[in-house]
Amino acid sequence: MTATPEAQWTLQPGETIKRLELHALFGGRTQGGIGPSAKTPNVFVFTDPVAGEKHGYYDDWMPDGRFHYSGEGQYGDQRMLSGNASILNHQAEGRALRVFQGARGTVTYRGEFVVDQDAPWYEADAPETNDGPLRKVIIFRLKPVDTEPKKPATKLGRLLSDDPSKVDELPLERNETEKSFVNPNGETYEAERREAKLVKAFADYLTGKGHESCRHRLLPPGESRPLFTDLYSKQLGLLVEAKGSVTRENVRMAIGQLADYSRFVDHSVRAILLPSQPRKDLLDLAQSQECVVIWPEGKSYGSTEPDLIP
Repeated sequence: MTATPEAQWTLQPGETIKRLELHALFGGRTQGGIGPSAKTPNVFVFTDPVAGEKHGYYDDWMPDGRFHYSGEGQYGDQRMLSGNASILNHQAEGRALRVFQGARGTVTYRGEFVVDQDAPWYEADAPETNDGPLRKVIIFRLKPVDTEPKKPATKLGRLLSDDPSKVDELPLERNETEKSFVNPNGETYEAERREAKLVKAFADYLTGKGHESCRHRLLPPGESRPLFTDLYSKQLGLLVEAKGSVTRENVRMAIGQLADYSRFVDHSVRAILLPSQPRKDLLDLAQSQECVVIWPEGKSYGSTEPDLIP
């Protein structure tokens, strides 16, 4: 039986159907995540939260009671075209927006949704396909029509279920990073391992001097991914960003990260921790931005502010 545009939709949330059968009845693309139909007034959306989370996509319920869904486009910044535009404009075009779990074979109907008109979508960072460079992705906020919101099940959703506005102190042993939420499937590079080793050694040094260390997890207003500081000593008011090599690029990046984090963490000193003393112009650059530079010197540490650590 072939469905007509007036055909009655009978599938209920939680029921399953073969994707090929769904499209044979109601139209829409047989591949991809977004399938607007030219045959019936429907836009079909397919999602796989488990697979998506490995690549920085958190398509699932969030604490705001909305289903957050990442737009289409594998390379470059996503744009409000094609399938993305069909989601955004589904109500104006008289189409029902229907979400399924799974992308191939047998899929599970999760229900009918509408784009939340108060805040239809927002932007986040995620890598290109095959762990390429970070780019802008579109995240839609979908309001349920025939089902009730569920508890967040993704790593990010569970994190945001806590008070997202607060600044959390974390032990240094918690190896979560910004990358673990933005590009969790990406390779851990040697520079990152060097940074972690630098931080641990400096924290041990501070402990020997009687100063405790921790790190922070931050969520700036309007952002959907957390930020993580490298090291913080409350007693010293010391906020530290570590870099695994002494290059201009790394010093520039550390200055920017410290400027970002320092908006949320109470501190008196911003410091860049490097594996060795940088050349003079980089020291001058850090000083011009009111950042101290710290580096290992034997069993102790050199610094552009020698009396930093009593």
